[in-house]
Amino acid sequence: MYTSASDSAKSIMENVNKVIVGKDKQIELLMVALLTGGHVLLEDVPGTGKTKTARSLSQSLGLDFKRVQFTIDLLPSDLTGINYYDRSQEKFVFREGPVFTNILLADEINRATARTQSSLLECMEEKQVTVDGVTTKLKPPFLVIATQNPIESQGTFPLPEAQLDRFLLELKMDYPTHEESIQILKRFATSDPLDELNPVLSGEDLLKMQEEAKNIHVADSLYSYAASIVEATRNAKDIRVGASPRALLAFVAAAKALALLRGRNMVIPEDLKELAAPVLAHRLSLHASGSFGENGKYMSRHDLAVQAIGRILETVPCPTEDFSK
Repeated sequence: MYTSASDSAKSIMENVNKVIVGKDKQIELLMVALLTGGHVLLEDVPGTGKTKTARSLSQSLGLDFKRVQFTIDLLPSDLTGINYYDRSQEKFVFREGPVFTNILLADEINRATARTQSSLLECMEEKQVTVDGVTTKLKPPFLVIATQNPIESQGTFPLPEAQLDRFLLELKMDYPTHEESIQILKRFATSDPLDELNPVLSGEDLLKMQEEAKNIHVADSLYSYAASIVEATRNAKDIRVGASPRALLAFVAAAKALALLRGRNMVIPEDLKELAAPVLAHRLSLHASGSFGENGKYMSRHDLAVQAIGRILETVPCPTEDFSK
């Protein structure tokens, strides 16, 4: 069972790699989000492949994909939908918004006002939309991939802590290496490989994998280890507000998904160590908003949070016993 799930994940990643160059880690973590029903925040400069990665993932699974460009004048109804009066039917009819999809790319989410940003909260947490008192369930699977540009602040509205806590992971796409840049030039020289990308799995297959991920075994010592890491974020001197119980649940769920993707039926400590920064860093509120490192390079709030988590992992004792059932 777990081998087939691992092979399925590999086929998806290989398919996405036909379009995207050098982003194996990011693609694997996007698969973790899909298997846990979580959402992803991509913080990076424009042009690093965020949209193409999201499109490639949706096409590989035969899922519906929609993209919304967030702007200051975007209204909540532009996302969720609106009731309008249809004269031909002589009644009000609901027109679905772009959130009624499988993968929603919320591009430059921090350019919208807090009111519009908050309209995504119910969609992300409850997987449903309420318009004029009527609640409609979203069809699974549902994944929000939100992007924001870290180098621009003019005309932006920072995501509040409550919104950040809804994202399972925060990732950076990063610039390609010199060799990867050459591969990109060759790959896109004559055509866009995304136009020829075919599905390798279905949405139903993904839902089965989600159920398998829930049944991955976690030893009691690893439950304790995960809880100790999260609790340590609440006591660290450089952290003003630590990770929430929701973060702890997401932490363990992500570790289960990662174990499944790598062909194991149990979580090991390395899964938790690897996921600590992507799952927890964006959920922390620090005393400092940024600083300059020893090399003179500016370190963002997220960079400082990643460093703080690294120090926590060095101090929390790691279990070493047998983690199988």
